[in-house]
Amino acid sequence: MAGVPYSVPTSQVRKDEILHHSHGRAPWYDMQGVPSNAYVIGIAGGSASGKDSFYRKHNEQEIKLAFQNDLDLDHPDAIDTDLFIKCLRDLKQGKVTEIPVYSFKDHQRLDETKYLYGASVIIGLRELYDLKVFVNADSDLMLARRIRRDTSERGRDVEGILNQYLRFVKRAYDNFIQPSSRYADILKDIRSAFNQIVPGFQNEVSVRLLVTHIQQQLDSRAMRFRNQLGQRGMEQHSRQQSLEQVSLGKEINSATGKRVRVPENTVLLDQTNQLQGILTILRDKDTDRSSFIFYADRLSSLVVERSLQLLPYREKTVTTPVGLTASGKEMVAEDLVGITILRSGGPFAQGLRRVIQDVKLGSLLIQSDPASGEPLLFHTSLPESIKKRALAKNTVVFLLDAQVGTGAAALMAIRLLLDHGVRQKNIVFLTFLAAPQGLTTVSAAFPGVRVVTASVGDKIEEREFPVNAHIILRKAAGDADFSVHQADSHVKPFKSATMNLAENHEVESVTQHAWVISPDIGNPGSRYFGV
Repeated sequence: MAGVPYSVPTSQVRKDEILHHSHGRAPWYDMQGVPSNAYVIGIAGGSASGKDSFYRKHNEQEIKLAFQNDLDLDHPDAIDTDLFIKCLRDLKQGKVTEIPVYSFKDHQRLDETKYLYGASVIIGLRELYDLKVFVNADSDLMLARRIRRDTSERGRDVEGILNQYLRFVKRAYDNFIQPSSRYADILKDIRSAFNQIVPGFQNEVSVRLLVTHIQQQLDSRAMRFRNQLGQRGMEQHSRQQSLEQVSLGKEINSATGKRVRVPENTVLLDQTNQLQGILTILRDKDTDRSSFIFYADRLSSLVVERSLQLLPYREKTVTTPVGLTASGKEMVAEDLVGITILRSGGPFAQGLRRVIQDVKLGSLLIQSDPASGEPLLFHTSLPESIKKRALAKNTVVFLLDAQVGTGAAALMAIRLLLDHGVRQKNIVFLTFLAAPQGLTTVSAAFPGVRVVTASVGDKIEEREFPVNAHIILRKAAGDADFSVHQADSHVKPFKSATMNLAENHEVESVTQHAWVISPDIGNPGSRYFGV
């Protein structure tokens, strides 16, 4: 069973990181934040067909029999079916899951598990499959493959392999596996060439057809609504500004003193002279990088401190150094982590460390498709308290991003946390600047998530900018060095339709449309990190 093609660990990244290959993972949910089910393909066949991870945990007597090749591991009862169903159902619903790891050298399921998340198409019980494929291979070929695998990978001897094959494997194939081929089905559009049963040898055509079908399912699940978010946000915000009902939110002063309406779950820092002075420095295009870093760190500390006031505390009594008793408070949260949306959320990391000692940090790399402006998830690095759902439900997460414009990146980041088991009430979104429209979008999808911001802009507006062609081409090539909110944009088609990218021809005019918060602070990630 595997997720295709996103969460694929590689040797180039740290153990806690997942690198999302290809063009990044597009939104797997709608504008209300509701995820769509993954497409599940079940592949059945003879020996070594992919069920091995879910062998049951063996007792000492069973392990002894296994080393003597006397344990039947090919009977359906050898499989932990309940766990398999749970893992497959979680993946189909878009949730994170933990796949067991089985050691064939030790004949035992290990305590460690394999983290798996992010599948839009799953190749994995019959009731859960959307497409069922049976791989039909010659029995001699299957035996030869089994001998080669077990001698080279599992340290078995040929005599033991043949004995186990004749006693258990072939009997299980004849009694359980081969009869299941009658349930195989392939969609009508590829039935004529693919049929119901796939040959297990020289099957390149069948594989290509299956891969094409998988790609179609991936494309059909790619949500595209960035521009709808921007337009819907402006429309909803305009309607709210024209209504007086307090139930639709609350009115606050924007960065320019204009009265705007924001959702009730929005927390705005007190607009003191000190805070407005810091924001003025950050907005000034002439502020040098060292000053920008200093004041961004100060601002992030203020936002973090305000966010901590939203968390529950309980009474605690301590003894002072001179032996007196003092009553105080302690935080209730079992674990608190910070997750930065790279690179725009990067400036928050230093401020978070200043306020919360030994805080655990993770990150998400969310950038946009240069052609459509849709958010794409390229990379995740999450602490164990989020990767394990049993822990995630009691973990408080500070989600860090410098700006909330249309809310597209915020929706993706929050959806990812919910898929891992984090509760909405335990997510606090920290930001420097937010547009009322983006706040409306986030609140409509996830009303339990609170947003703490230092400033609220008047509005977002779509503006057009001239862009150097080589920058556009670098983005189109998948360059990951562009921050989230430069990614809040979409690129107009090249006016030169005959342009050959390989020849690097010049383009007369290339423009980029971007959703801009008014008044803005530029690109915080680029200004902070100097890139």
